[in-house]
Amino acid sequence: MAEPSETPAPAPAQLRHVEEVMGTVFSFDVRGGEPTAMRAALDEAVAGLHRVNEVFSTYRDDSQISRLARGELTIEECDPEVAQILQLCSEAERLSDGWFSATFQGTFDPTGIVKGWATERAALHLVAAGATGVNVNGGGDVQLCGVPGPQRPWRVGVSDPLRPGALAAVVSAAGTAQLAVATSGTAERGTHIVDPRTGKSAITDLVAVTVVAPKLTWADAWATAAFAMGARDGLSWLESLPDTEALLITAGDEVRCTGGLADRLG
Repeated sequence: MAEPSETPAPAPAQLRHVEEVMGTVFSFDVRGGEPTAMRAALDEAVAGLHRVNEVFSTYRDDSQISRLARGELTIEECDPEVAQILQLCSEAERLSDGWFSATFQGTFDPTGIVKGWATERAALHLVAAGATGVNVNGGGDVQLCGVPGPQRPWRVGVSDPLRPGALAAVVSAAGTAQLAVATSGTAERGTHIVDPRTGKSAITDLVAVTVVAPKLTWADAWATAAFAMGARDGLSWLESLPDTEALLITAGDEVRCTGGLADRLG
């Protein structure tokens, strides 16, 4: 006589939202949690992104970063997050030996770290509110937390910069409570990454660097720094970072990976 099959666990409740802010599009995929609480937490996370834009946008004359640059505010007069971002930028610059820089044309510009930090913070806010799975995509860079369903990991496709519409890899968050995937390159935005040594657009043999790490704050910053370094130095440096894997694609269609990346693909 056949044993009765186990009833599969129900899929957690799902909440989705898309928001245009910070000059890009943020998408939220939230699973689990008490519905009313999650809706409120999502609203708070979205409001937090708009507040980050108000404080850190270099395109707004009235932002705290713009007023700080003009000498109208001191660090102490800014929101506490400004000092926090300044510290993160200093740490990123130190760990990358100056290849990550928050200075552009002599002015403090934290753009290279703010979006990843804001995306990560939004995801963690939803987890703290009770979500069992969170996927926040901020302009193509993704912070993952928990799982989307029973025995189902989050998976992120990495676009192939040389073959529009194709994937270069699929990253799996299986076995991790938190994972981030960030890509820097020229396919979407052209030559926008600056070489801190020259202050001009970085000229390297790379077309894309994708970094996989627990926190998007760092994954985003490391992808930018490694792209500016070029394939050889960038790969060597990324190999030295703890809990960090990466996929580098050159203009000659050569794919280079850190040693542990294969464990994150699937």
